[in-house]
Amino acid sequence: MKKVILSMVFAALVAGGASAQTQLKAPATAPQEQAKNGPAITFEETEHNFGDITQGDVVEYTFKFKNTGTQPLVIDNVGVTCGCTTPNWTKEPVMPGKTGIVAAKFNSAGKMGQQKKAITIHSNAAAGDAYVYIVTNVKEKTTASAQKN
Repeated sequence: MKKVILSMVFAALVAGGASAQTQLKAPATAPQEQAKNGPAITFEETEHNFGDITQGDVVEYTFKFKNTGTQPLVIDNVGVTCGCTTPNWTKEPVMPGKTGIVAAKFNSAGKMGQQKKAITIHSNAAAGDAYVYIVTNVKEKTTASAQKN
């Protein structure tokens, strides 16, 4: 009798486990869908190359973006990797379909060679943080160019 009861309990557990595996789960929302259902930041370009510049030059570029989401986009902060880069950005909420900017000023004093600086945009975008980059090659300041200045 114990074997029959144990067999029935075992069969019930197996049947219950099998039915639990066949139950459908709600589909996970894809990141693109999340972005459509909240604020979304879309940049015209995510990298700008200044080419060759001379050590000590200060260059600036303005990245333009659009809120391609359905709710207002608010940039909380813009982070940079070093003190040589100074950011500026649209401070007021950017409504859906509207545009804003993130500007980066790079001071090449004390820098040499290839430089790639990441700028991190912290906002309420559904997809999380966004990144843009400035790239340049800093050449040594020659005595001829120093005499011109």
